Amino acid sequence: MLGGLYACIAVGFSLVWGVLNVINMLHGSLIIFAGYLTYFAWAGAKIHPLVSLLAVAGLMFLFGYALQYLLINRVVRRPVLTTLTLTFGLDMMLYNFMNSVFEATPRRITLNWGSVVLGDIVLPTDRLVAMALAFALTGLLYAVMRASKAGRAIVAVRMDRDAAALMGIRIPRIYAMTFGIGAGMAGACGVLFAVAFPVTTNVSGLLLGKAFVVCVIGGLGSVPGALLGGLALGIIESFSGHWFGPQNAITIGFVLMLILLMVRPTGLLGIKGYE
Repeated sequence: MLGGLYACIAVGFSLVWGVLNVINMLHGSLIIFAGYLTYFAWAGAKIHPLVSLLAVAGLMFLFGYALQYLLINRVVRRPVLTTLTLTFGLDMMLYNFMNSVFEATPRRITLNWGSVVLGDIVLPTDRLVAMALAFALTGLLYAVMRASKAGRAIVAVRMDRDAAALMGIRIPRIYAMTFGIGAGMAGACGVLFAVAFPVTTNVSGLLLGKAFVVCVIGGLGSVPGALLGGLALGIIESFSGHWFGPQNAITIGFVLMLILLMVRPTGLLGIKGYE
């Protein structure tokens, strides 16, 4: 269950990093912001989270598209430190905005769906639903990237930007679309996160760290890599938390990332040249 959510967290981050060569430090805050939108829609307007999922994801796509097209595109070809600093500054702005408007008090959507019992294992139904939707969204993104014209254009830009431009692909528009998809996936993941866990700004940095680890494990810019990396990290954290205590699970995940960087920097399914 945890691995499915991790895959959904990382796939948009991996796509933006792999196509634009932009390390989007804003990604964790986008997830939490979408979680807050979902919570207040549920608490204030009584809109079910699964009903608001498409609306929240669509709003985040538009926000990401406009942000990339109007701002980040101006510096996207500069050294990666420039774009990293820009997205870090944007993250600080959004983070402080959420703390000022929403406060850092954890908020949780309680759906009371019960649990599924398998022997000695109790699986909360809300987390099972979140896992299933996370897998479905990741699979949908993979299908779009493989079958649609826009998806093939994104893949072409990822493989060779100059050759794609010579073939008539409008690079700034594809960049904006890619960043928008990454933000839209973050929005969808924020909805699922709000269903399964409490929403608070305190975990935005942790979610960004998870996205980093999953990208390193699975491979940069690869949707199947993000899925495999998310599942691997979720399973590793669950077993290591059981054996060594939950306080050490995150540390073990980061140690695994460091080891993999030394042994196989492209990740399990990454392509050489995108490590």
